[in-house]
Amino acid sequence: MRDYQKLSVAERILLVEEIWDSIATEHEAKSPQLLESQRQELERRLDEYTKGKADKQSWQDVKHRLLSSL
Repeated sequence: MRDYQKLSVAERILLVEEIWDSIATEHEAKSPQLLESQRQELERRLDEYTKGKADKQSWQDVKHRLLSSL
């Protein structure tokens, strides 16, 4: 039996949360930072989307277009 199996469900959930948080923190530290121009472009696209001005395509349409180009 593994040591973690001796823990209660609540304790195991807390352990998983701690592991998840450590992964997220480590990932953030290693992730490349966006260039200012990239951040601005993402903000522009989000603004268009929230205002309903963005061109929208369904996943099925995008998938079909990509697969047909192979």
